[in-house]
Amino acid sequence: MTHRRHDPEVCGVTAAIAVIEGKWKTTLLWLLESGPHRPAELRRRVPGLTEKVLTQALREMEADGLVHREVYDVLPPKTEYSLTPFGRDLAEALGPVSDWGHRRLERLAVTRTAS
Repeated sequence: MTHRRHDPEVCGVTAAIAVIEGKWKTTLLWLLESGPHRPAELRRRVPGLTEKVLTQALREMEADGLVHREVYDVLPPKTEYSLTPFGRDLAEALGPVSDWGHRRLERLAVTRTAS
């Protein structure tokens, strides 16, 4: 079975969403826009994100070409994650979606206030 993110017959938006689906990937993308981060830094900045889920999300993002994993040959071992140019392209493409989401939240707040 072909996975949606690799199927050339699927809608482009669906293929993009397949790469960022999940609870944490968009947050990680957003955090990594500011520069490289160590895994422990990312966990501290995202309450509720477990080490296991963080590792899984970063591995998937690396496999999809969104993040680069740099392992430094030092003691103790040091690993940093950063966005690849492809990941930066995605983050930039999501900017208008983020703007739309904020407008939606504002509309919901106004609707709740008016009720």
